Amino acid sequence: MLLIKNGQIVKKGNELETLDILIDDGIIVKMEKNINEDCITLDARGCLVMPGATDVHVHFREPGFINKETIKTGTLSSAKGGFTCVMPMPNLNPCPDNYENLKVETDIINKDAVIDCYPYGTVTVAEADKEIADIQSIAPYVKAITDDGRGVNNLAILEKACRLAKKYNLVVASHAEDNVYKYAPEGEFIAVRREIEIAKKTGCKYHFCHMSTKESFDAIRKARKEGYTNITCEITPHHLVLSEDMIKDGNWKMNPPLRSKANMEATIEALLDGTADMIACDHAPHTEEEKSREYDKCPNGIIGIETSLPIIYTHFVKTGLITYEKFLDLTVYNPNRIFNLSSRCLKVGEVADIAVLDITNKHKYVKEEILSKGKNSPFIGNEYWGFTKYTIKNGKVIYKK
Repeated sequence: MLLIKNGQIVKKGNELETLDILIDDGIIVKMEKNINEDCITLDARGCLVMPGATDVHVHFREPGFINKETIKTGTLSSAKGGFTCVMPMPNLNPCPDNYENLKVETDIINKDAVIDCYPYGTVTVAEADKEIADIQSIAPYVKAITDDGRGVNNLAILEKACRLAKKYNLVVASHAEDNVYKYAPEGEFIAVRREIEIAKKTGCKYHFCHMSTKESFDAIRKARKEGYTNITCEITPHHLVLSEDMIKDGNWKMNPPLRSKANMEATIEALLDGTADMIACDHAPHTEEEKSREYDKCPNGIIGIETSLPIIYTHFVKTGLITYEKFLDLTVYNPNRIFNLSSRCLKVGEVADIAVLDITNKHKYVKEEILSKGKNSPFIGNEYWGFTKYTIKNGKVIYKK
């Protein structure tokens, strides 16, 4: 048995309640005040106790690029961040565009992952935008398909993939990027507008990754007002708190790139008004050698799974801009619901997948503590509240600060 003592549980809105949680055989068996049991006890005084968080957008690089990250290091890093469920992206080698290739990845996940991992399949073969992937063969083993890292500009293939996704109840997750405008704001919102029309036409579940421009959010709002609630989107912590005028070096380089302050403010507005359904960090590790190159010559991507919850807590919950309840919607309940993942909640009878966040003490994030193979973070040296003290998966402590 495991006992979590004196933790703060979200009751409703911004109300917190101090409760103990008793776990037996991986299941929550009691949630009361002043539980006393002779068992392993974790002190959660001054901490927020919440369901383990979910991130639907991470890059773990295995198979194919294990010098950057592995399933093992990526999931350990996720556990450190308070996550018990993630969805690794498919820009891998082999690329999971058919069952045989996907099995290479799932075999590693089954062997090495310390948390739940739901891999993506691809929309096109080798993410090359020329031929549709074998979606039928991978459908039983994935929750979603995407060509993340590049936009699908072959709209005929995209429409066909959307129809198959609807047939198999999969989410299509889009890295919306027009090939002509690429990284410019227009590259994103032009692609968003045309893809919304395909989502409307096919009726599939359509999810936009890492939205970062006012025009994109406006297009998504308009579609929602027209009744297309199957169209959803995510935003990243970095697009919420960083802008292009802050760029220092390669650790500030990602795709979509950091935008203007006006677009950063539009991203915040999307968070506050509900246009953004969830937070996803786009954790993208690279080697230090790659990221130390000149800005124009280094690859896109930053790590973020260890700092995602502290950044959102510090900038938006602690400041009163969003409630604790909304914090859980963005980081647990909405991603699980939209992607049809296992539900997680703090109730008697539920599986004990739990994150304990220290919301009383500020912590400085330093390079030496990073569990990811990648150290490419613009947030190193910053101080935040809400870093993870414990992460529990199936009733077992898998991370302890």
